[in-house]
Amino acid sequence: MTPHIEAKAGDFATTCLLPGDPLRAEYIAETFLTEVKKINAVRNMFAFTGKYNGTPVSVMGSGMGIPSISIYAKELITEYGVKNLIRVGSCGAVSKEVKVRDVLIGLGACTDSAVNRQRFQGHDYAAIASWPLLKALNDAAGALDISVTNGNMFSADLFYTPNPSMFDTLEKMNILGIEMEAAGLYGIATEYGANAAAICTVSDHIRTGEATTSAERQSSFEEMMKIALEATRLIESPQGLA
Repeated sequence: MTPHIEAKAGDFATTCLLPGDPLRAEYIAETFLTEVKKINAVRNMFAFTGKYNGTPVSVMGSGMGIPSISIYAKELITEYGVKNLIRVGSCGAVSKEVKVRDVLIGLGACTDSAVNRQRFQGHDYAAIASWPLLKALNDAAGALDISVTNGNMFSADLFYTPNPSMFDTLEKMNILGIEMEAAGLYGIATEYGANAAAICTVSDHIRTGEATTSAERQSSFEEMMKIALEATRLIESPQGLA
């Protein structure tokens, strides 16, 4: 047990999905998993372990922002032996090439946060996803015949930015999705020897104003969920991450 997770040793599977919203974690567990066991409720940050088509998998809320996901990801890796962490989240978009409900996979994550500089001696760290998880996510999307787009994400420290001109820079630099966690997750996973990747559904478009509701973000982004779960099955297959 940790100050933030009450699960016992062995409660978590090797692979854990990390939606920001604990209610999305609950939805994934109740909708897609069998033999489900609730293993954490500290601060209502729900976590569950069950099986997806016979493959053990865990799912846990991570909260909002890099500081929150960093706490849970670190403890999952070092205290519970989780090897593969897949963020399953929502993001905004600024590019005209990206539409609401598109599914994006984060090859890398830029950020205005200083967390990775702190762990990298003050220098810029290239926060990139783990190739085996990227391959598993793309293979899963192909098997499910779901279209995905791979590219760069931007993990923002502030949801309500005081600098809206940054959106023009993000569009110019071909940032696909704006969210608040991936860069921190990628840094934590690298530091502690785990694999990480982020798959996000576009929940709102900053340019057009189109947006999904909070209820839709909680429970209707099923394409992303199915891809992550199918990727877990591939990861945990006899061939593993080879």
